[in-house]
Order: sequence, then structure tokens, then C-alpha cells
Amino acid sequence: MGTGPGDIFLLTEQAQRALAESEYVIGNGTYLDSLEPLLAGKKVLRSAMGREIDRAKKSIELARFHIVSLVSGGDPGIYGMASIVLEILEHQGMDIAFEILPGITAAQAAASRLGSPLSGDFAVISLSDLLTPWSVIESRLDHAFMMGVPVVFYNPRSGGRPQNLSKAFDIARKHLPDNIPVGIVRNAYRANEEVLVTTLREAGDNVERVDMHSTVIIGGGETRIWKRGSNEKAIITPRGYHRKYTY
Repeated sequence: MGTGPGDIFLLTEQAQRALAESEYVIGNGTYLDSLEPLLAGKKVLRSAMGREIDRAKKSIELARFHIVSLVSGGDPGIYGMASIVLEILEHQGMDIAFEILPGITAAQAAASRLGSPLSGDFAVISLSDLLTPWSVIESRLDHAFMMGVPVVFYNPRSGGRPQNLSKAFDIARKHLPDNIPVGIVRNAYRANEEVLVTTLREAGDNVERVDMHSTVIIGGGETRIWKRGSNEKAIITPRGYHRKYTY
């Protein structure tokens, strides 16, 4: 099940019912912390980042005889735990009932804080080369920016790969003008939330403020910044209504 961006009020009712019915709740400690008010009376199993396979195997083992919720930040099917659970079930030939409950993913949460940068087609690419070779990521970035649509970066920057975001910005500059809007959202809908609206020209100056709790959105060919008053800014990617209607 997906916890969404971390604000308990953005957890779906379906996910809340699943937690209420569960005997065991398994997940990364960060995601479980946001669910604390809903975990009373549950057997809670916590683990750290990098132990995804262990969590998946444990949830499958327990699900043979118990009701289990395996929680995943955002949406479990988007850079989450759903795929590894299904892969293990498929590999082992096990027939255990499961249900994947969606959640608000990082792209949606960040976009809502920035305005409306993802109104039409867009691409989502993870900058983590832990499971995907960087050469493959570079190729995907090249093709995404060539399309001229907004591009969302997941896992943009960590202590182990601090250079990947800067490399991605360099690839973007090969295809896009310097004034293309860039939005950076850190801790969306959580404590210490930070929202920055800038441009591709200036985005490189803000790399240090980006971490694994951040989502970066680079606008497409029609994306623009709406300046509201002296300090407020929002990012808009037109859906296309202006081509057919007068408003």
C-alpha cells in the first residue's frame, strides 16, 4: 500500500481500512513514522533503506497465515515495493492473495506545490544508478528532453551520487533554453517543506539544497512561470485549451 507523500491526511481511505484490518505492518522506518497514529495494536516490523528484498520476502512469508500490509512511500507501483513482491511471487510460483493500494506519488505531490507543471504529457526518470546503469539513464534523459515535455526527476541526489543531478541538468541544457522553468520541492507535505521555482539557468546554483527527499521538475517547451505579486511564483504548463477556446 502507498503512504503518499507522508501527510496522514493524504492517505487514501482504502489504505486506512487495510491498515485497520492488518495484523502485521512492514516497512521502512521513515514511512512507518508517518503512520504512527494508525498502528496501535499492530505488530510492526521496521527496516532500513536497502533492505527491500528482505521486506518483500518477510511480507510474503507472513501473508501465508496473516493479514499483512507492506507499506511503500508514495505509490507502491511507482519506484516502490509492488514490483519486487510480484517478482518474488512469480519466481517462487506462489499463489498468495494480494492487493496493491495506490498512493499519491512524489510527482503529483511536488507538482501541486509548484502550480500545474504536469498538465499534459510528461516523463518521469529516476537519477539513481543503483539498479540502472548511468549510461542507460543518460540515454533516457536525452530522449525525454528531445520530446519537449516536462521531465520529473526522482531520487535526484544523494551522498553516494552527488554529481548525477548536475549531469542531468547538463543534458537538459543540450535540448532546452536557459529560461525553461525548474521546480524543486523538498519534503512535500511534510515538516520543513521547501519549494523553489527557478530556471534551468539558475538551477545548477541550487544543487546543494536537493537530496533524496526532493523532487525536481524541469518544464517542457510551453511551460512558463506565472509571477504572482512580488514574491510568489507558480509554474504552468498549458493543457492546450488556448488553442481552441477564448478565455
